[in-house]
Amino acid sequence: MSLNVVDPHIHLWDLSTGLYPGLEKPSVGFSGDNTAIARSYLRDEYLAEGGDDIVVDAAVHVEAFPTDRIKEAATIQAVADTSPIPLGLVANADLSSPSAAEDLARLAAFPSFRGIRQVLNRHANPALNYVPRDFMHEPAWQAGFGLLAQHNASFDLQLYPHQVAEAAALAARHPQTQIIVNHALMWADRTLGGWRQWRAALQALAARPNVAVKVSGLGMLDQRWSLESIRPLVLETIDAFGIGRSMFASNFPVDKLYSTFPALWRAFDTITADLPETDRAALFRDNARRIYRL
Repeated sequence: MSLNVVDPHIHLWDLSTGLYPGLEKPSVGFSGDNTAIARSYLRDEYLAEGGDDIVVDAAVHVEAFPTDRIKEAATIQAVADTSPIPLGLVANADLSSPSAAEDLARLAAFPSFRGIRQVLNRHANPALNYVPRDFMHEPAWQAGFGLLAQHNASFDLQLYPHQVAEAAALAARHPQTQIIVNHALMWADRTLGGWRQWRAALQALAARPNVAVKVSGLGMLDQRWSLESIRPLVLETIDAFGIGRSMFASNFPVDKLYSTFPALWRAFDTITADLPETDRAALFRDNARRIYRL
């Protein structure tokens, strides 16, 4: 029997737009060798990933580090306008910028707009460090974050466990803003101590009722993952946030580097096979529809 899903974390990129120069030729980085996806990845290819086994009912494009955030939003809106499924947009913005208010207003005008992602990952290991500054400590960034509520915009939170104290405080200061943790909080320190830190950080964020989580992107830090290697992480994440604030996502095409679309979703399916069907519907479809207003 086919499995219907709502996928709240995908990336679409058309290299002809010039928005993604980092993908115009293969490279090797923290996510591995990206040769297989250093090319355009468009909606129809994404929708065909599941074949007859995994049927996508709706999806959310999350910004893919564009050189022009407004142009990316316009490009995705054009895709959404002719899409056979609902397609939401989590756009890119620099909340510390003097133009943050103007940028948010322009982005919010797109019908598919649902929220913002500004990646915050900071790490002492240069290979794991995404951004040059610790934005959460900057008053200008904090002020920019406060503008999200004016547009009913959510915030996709991507960071590491050691950054969670600031993020939990941010969530407490802005209880009206929906925050969605990306990639199960990116357990990067693959030691026992790192696991304990990750669990504690997960629970600290889960203590804030306006925070939800996407179980996604697991292959980036476990490139040879197996059902048994991801099972504890999946179950711990759901246990921390509860069924009502957890959702599965593919992170395709990035996770295409580590598995097939059916293999990934069937792994989630197997891990949750003993749950009631209402809980499984929430994890695979209903929570994503509600949280991203699809």
